[in-house]
Amino acid sequence: MSVSDKTALITGAGSKRGIGRATAHTLAAAGWNIAILDLDEASAKDAAHEIEEQHGVRAVGIGCDITDETSVESALAVLAGALPPVGALVNNAGITSPTPFLEVTGEEWDRIFAVNVRGAFNVTRRIAPGMAELGFGRIVFLSSVSAERGGGVFGGVAYSAAKAAELGFTRALARELGPKGVTVNAVAPGLIDTDITGGALEGERKVQLVAGIPVGRNGNVADVADLITYLCREESGYISGATYDVNGGAHIH
Repeated sequence: MSVSDKTALITGAGSKRGIGRATAHTLAAAGWNIAILDLDEASAKDAAHEIEEQHGVRAVGIGCDITDETSVESALAVLAGALPPVGALVNNAGITSPTPFLEVTGEEWDRIFAVNVRGAFNVTRRIAPGMAELGFGRIVFLSSVSAERGGGVFGGVAYSAAKAAELGFTRALARELGPKGVTVNAVAPGLIDTDITGGALEGERKVQLVAGIPVGRNGNVADVADLITYLCREESGYISGATYDVNGGAHIH
C-alpha cells in the first residue's frame, strides 16, 4: 500500500502553532495528500498552500464548522472531488475551558462537548464508511492528559469530561471497525507549547510546571505529530484501541 494515493484529513489544523498543522506537515512529509478542515477558512487554505509548496503533495484547505452537520457534509463534498479517498482521519479540532465546575453554565458545557465530542462524531461518522469500504483506515483522536488525571493544569471539568468521552469513543469504535481494516487510537498530550496554553508557559509558572516533568522540558508540537504519523502507517495495523500519552513522564499510570 502506498499513502500517495490516499488522503489524511486533519480537523482544526489551521493554527500556525498548533498540533494539527504540525501533524499535517509530518503526514505530508510521509507522502500523504492532506485535507484540512478548520473554522477559519483562510488559515485552512494557507496551511494547505504551505504544505503543497514544502512537501510536493496535494493539499486542500476547507472552511468548516465541525459542530454543524450541514457544514461538514458540504466540506466533504468539496473534498471528494479534489483529493484521493481519505485513509487517515485525525480528530484534532478542540476547545478548552478552565471554568470551575461550580461556575460552569449549561451553555458552556454544551459548547465544549459540541466541538470536542459531537464535532468528532460528525466528521468520523461520514469518513468511517469509506474507510471500511476501502478496507483500510487510521483514525486518531486528540484527547488530553486532563482526561486521565482529572484536569488540574489548564482544563476544567467540562474539558476533562469531553476529552474522557473521546477515549471511550476511541475504544468502542476500535472494536467495531477493526474487522474492516480500520484502526482507532487516541493520543493524550500533556504540557505542549501551543496557542491553546496561552501565556501559561512563561516565567515562574513555566518553571513550576516543567519542574514536575521528568524529562525536564515542556513538549512541542512535533512530539505529538510524530506519534500521530506513526499510528497512521500501514505497518501500525496491529495497534488499535490504545491511548498514547505524550507528557514527558509527568503523568505515569
